[in-house]
Amino acid sequence: MRTSMTTLFAAFCCTMMMVAGCAKQEMVKQESPPIETAVVVPPQPKPTPPPVKEEPAPPPVIKEKITTTEEISTLNEDPAASKQFQTIYFGFDAITLSETARDTLAKNAVALKKNKGLKVQIQGHCDERGSDAYNLALGEKRAKSAYDYLVTLGAPANQLYVISYGKERPADTGHDEAAWAKNRRDDFVVLK
Repeated sequence: MRTSMTTLFAAFCCTMMMVAGCAKQEMVKQESPPIETAVVVPPQPKPTPPPVKEEPAPPPVIKEKITTTEEISTLNEDPAASKQFQTIYFGFDAITLSETARDTLAKNAVALKKNKGLKVQIQGHCDERGSDAYNLALGEKRAKSAYDYLVTLGAPANQLYVISYGKERPADTGHDEAAWAKNRRDDFVVLK
């Protein structure tokens, strides 16, 4: 009897182990990703640009503007045409325009506006005092001062050219204040 009990007991233990070892597997329902429905959009036709009007190209613009010092130096002065422009004068070591100079420049601006084809060179001059380099720079500043004022009065900038002669071309060769006052000037010379 003992063997049958032992066998029975052994069978019972094996069965229990099998039952205990094989736990119930829980069925997990896997969710499938949602089905995406694709919306098919028919291709849109590309907008057509408006028709381009073919216009004839404008004729080339011929510029008469002189841009270099070399080009200006090849032109000659026109003394007869230059007479319609008046000279302006400056104080010692000054570039500021006096009231008289501004009035004269206003008259010169009117002459420039009436004669749109003229090329006018504003020539800055100084008296004999000071170095050559200093007077060349001062003469240029004087001519530029007149140029700027003429442009503000409506004179066409493309008709005006600035140059400095410093003390190289005195109007009066004297060596006193009266001569020096005549030499501190801007001349307006028409070029042809």
